[in-house]
Amino acid sequence: MKAGLVGYARSGKTTLFNALTGLHKGGAGGGRAQVNLGAIKVPDPRIDTLSGIFKPKKTTYAEMRFVDVPGPAGKGTGLDAESLRALAEVDAFCLVLRAFPGEDGSPPDPARELADFDAELTLHDQEVVEKRLDRLRKEGNRGTGEYHELERILAPLEKGQPLRAMGWSDAEEKEMAHFGFLSRRPLLVVVNAAEEAAAAPPPPEVTAAAGARGAQVLSLCARVEAEIGELDPAEQPEFLASLGLAEPARARFLRAAYALLDLISYFTVGEDEVRAWPIRRGDRAPRAAGRIHSDLERGFIRAEVMHYPDFIALGSESRARHEGKLKVEGKEYVVQDGDILNFRFAV
Repeated sequence: MKAGLVGYARSGKTTLFNALTGLHKGGAGGGRAQVNLGAIKVPDPRIDTLSGIFKPKKTTYAEMRFVDVPGPAGKGTGLDAESLRALAEVDAFCLVLRAFPGEDGSPPDPARELADFDAELTLHDQEVVEKRLDRLRKEGNRGTGEYHELERILAPLEKGQPLRAMGWSDAEEKEMAHFGFLSRRPLLVVVNAAEEAAAAPPPPEVTAAAGARGAQVLSLCARVEAEIGELDPAEQPEFLASLGLAEPARARFLRAAYALLDLISYFTVGEDEVRAWPIRRGDRAPRAAGRIHSDLERGFIRAEVMHYPDFIALGSESRARHEGKLKVEGKEYVVQDGDILNFRFAV
């Protein structure tokens, strides 16, 4: 699962990418844009708490992958073929909007940038639908379920409405999945504010526009996040306090992006390692076991499950077992966020 950082030139998305990953990639500048890749550990206070209890030799956080995707150079320039290919390869978009004055003194207009970018995605999807409908008509397939579903989604696209704002059944999701519609992908809107507004909420007009498009929104200052990343950890609290921040916005952003991909974490614990394992929300126990090793999924017998709040309240596995809070679940168990799991298997 990958999230793509997208946005217009000089929005600060590569600065944010570097702040998130600790890399030092260059932006598009005056040359050809690049696709930059990075893996990032997802902060999770539950892992910190569990590590404090078990004092393991190793603590491993969940990771997620980010892609710094080339975007349009400016309003009206459109998405070129390379950008479209890069967008098609990520599972969700984190759209970075400029909310600080430009180098040339130009005022920011983040709500307009959001509308323009989503219009690019919507137009792309509209063209895909129209071409497919035209093909089905020529083949005499007007009566198929695919034809009727494509007709249904064409109407909002023609009005400039993204597909993520539409309700689809599981069957419709499955039937339409192979089209790879871009405006159907989850969207997190990231307002990149000026330093003096680093702790301010997103502008109301951007929050409203994001909500109308079925998107989430948060605000940060990429330049401040880059500065925080360069500081010694002992110096960070004072710097954060001076800006009115309780924690780096990086942590908020990563948690939001993790949820955007519909990911949750389960935990394995012990003296050797405390570890968070990312899985898709709704995954059953055998699939979750397969994240550790394919043998665990293939030979799955059962899962011993403790919910994180129960374990913390009781303080130990033995007490959880005694109080009936450690349960044995089978193949149909849907893993919950924060479950502490131990798998039994045989191969």
